[in-house]
Amino acid sequence: MKLTPDEGELFYDLYAALLSFVNRKLEVSPEQFSNSREYMSTPPEARVAIRDALFEHRELIDEFVTENPARLEADQLKIVGTWKHALPGGFYIFRYLKKYTVFLTSDGSPTKAYGVLGLADPMEEVVGPYLPRLTTAVLLPFKGKIVYDGLLSGYNITFGGGAKRMLNEEYKLAKEAFGIITSLGEDVAPAPKRKKSKKRSRKATVAAGGRSATARAKAIAEEIAEMTDTFCREFLDQEYADLCRKLALALARKRPSPLLRGKTKTWACGIVRTIGWVNFLDDSSHQPYLRLPLIDRAFGVAESTGQGKSKSIRTMFKIGQFDPRWTLPSQRDDNPRVWMLEVNGFIMDVRNAPREVQEMAFEKGLIPYIPADRPETNA
Repeated sequence: MKLTPDEGELFYDLYAALLSFVNRKLEVSPEQFSNSREYMSTPPEARVAIRDALFEHRELIDEFVTENPARLEADQLKIVGTWKHALPGGFYIFRYLKKYTVFLTSDGSPTKAYGVLGLADPMEEVVGPYLPRLTTAVLLPFKGKIVYDGLLSGYNITFGGGAKRMLNEEYKLAKEAFGIITSLGEDVAPAPKRKKSKKRSRKATVAAGGRSATARAKAIAEEIAEMTDTFCREFLDQEYADLCRKLALALARKRPSPLLRGKTKTWACGIVRTIGWVNFLDDSSHQPYLRLPLIDRAFGVAESTGQGKSKSIRTMFKIGQFDPRWTLPSQRDDNPRVWMLEVNGFIMDVRNAPREVQEMAFEKGLIPYIPADRPETNA
């Protein structure tokens, strides 16, 4: 599950050369390094800041290849050139397999599974035996494989049985849709094309319904919200009801609204499933607690249909687990994504930041309140 020693050494030599070039160009950090040994001795926060600057200015990769300040050979420059296809973001380190470690995307777009190799050490020695782990990382192509760049920013989160089951569900769907992806960039096989469905024009839709599409979508959303309200009163609570209603209205506002197609009970089921998925409703350590298949039964929907509709909604709105927009108010304090912000290029828990930083984040709408004003909040 890792590169060979020669490959690992080559990776660090090339990556250090590129980041050294970026640092000189952008003056990100006063820390200077000229080779991989000096790079590895540079403080992690400086390496992260330079790395993040690189992927905000990917054009510097072409400049590096053209100027070749490190006097690399042609095949080495070709490797560096592929790093334009790097994939930074949040991932669940999900499973150790014989050939690679599986990373699942966590950004709310269609979940994809990547087979990632370690660098100098196997991933299990770097991350530890207990999975899943939520982390931020940069995935890079390297000689037809995928590696990470040696910098992982982890979140101290423990996942219960319900959360693990939901991630297993995501993993299965990702494998069915895309397989486990083991290369990035031009070598990636295109995803299977979906057959285009025939859509009626807006004029035809209005004529058939006798009302504008907007009015019809709003009426359907209200009907769905009444269904989710009833379900939440019986099985969940008012917080769930409020978020389900909010999501139904958000679906009605999309243009064209997807609510104009499909059964209301299927949409209601998908909405409750989505809010439950975000808030780990299927985890018995959370309250309220409910197995997601029971939602399907309550609405009279097949489990595969409920899963598919929830997946469709999450894709539309790029909803991920711990998504602050759809987190229950009572769970916000325990949601790391509510409080994890990038400050001076480094991801940190803003609850541990000075009050002036908290005030700035609050004024920009990035956090729900100023933690320093809530002494009872666990920082």
